[in-house]
Amino acid sequence: MTIPLDTLTIPDHIHGYPELAFGGYVAGMLAARSAAPTVRVDFRRAVGIATPVLLAAEDGHARLTSPDGTLLVEAAPAVLDIDVPPTPSWAEAKTATETALSSPHRKVSDCYGCGVACAPGRGVRLFAWAVPERRVLTAAWTPDPGLAAENGELTTESVWSALDCPGGLAAWIYSGMAPGAFTAALTATQFQPIHAGAEYISHAWPISGEGRKHTVGVALSTPEGELCAVAEALWIEPRTAQPDASWT
Repeated sequence: MTIPLDTLTIPDHIHGYPELAFGGYVAGMLAARSAAPTVRVDFRRAVGIATPVLLAAEDGHARLTSPDGTLLVEAAPAVLDIDVPPTPSWAEAKTATETALSSPHRKVSDCYGCGVACAPGRGVRLFAWAVPERRVLTAAWTPDPGLAAENGELTTESVWSALDCPGGLAAWIYSGMAPGAFTAALTATQFQPIHAGAEYISHAWPISGEGRKHTVGVALSTPEGELCAVAEALWIEPRTAQPDASWT
């Protein structure tokens, strides 16, 4: 039996591009309702912020629709087979984040995932930069308590949010992905709880690119290199050229 959930509204501050809900957060919202160990989330249409949407779940599947029944996003149990490159060291991750924050070329953004303009707890605030002589981006990350549930563990929405932006940055840097690209699909699994206030390493890498489509990997690990969560994402470039939205 399908169980319709209450009408939901994505808060205004949880956006990537202006007026559009942040993909990782939306994906995590559906993954939490699926409750499968590994979930693939496919975006069929854009989801707006501050706009009512309907979420329903059944047997590990979940879907998000507009009030008129238009399918926006759907999630299903999946299998994730991905080769994760070695986790950068904590020193490399710290240096990368310090470089990202000090670069005069990095644009100030309020993107929920990588925006430096987001206040702590109002955004993921994950600032990645390239590792020299490797095709990998990394960041040192200490999640804010505002991203966690009452027990101090990050919500599924927060974990999946952290698995979104770094992949796009990796595709832009290493695969030449055009500005304005968006997350079309996100498949992820979480191996262990991620705690607010603890230290983690994010790293992302390109997997493949063909035409407008770019596949990337993203992982979250402890400073000792123990994997906490991993994802594979499909990003798609817009059909028409967009204004420069790159991170450099």
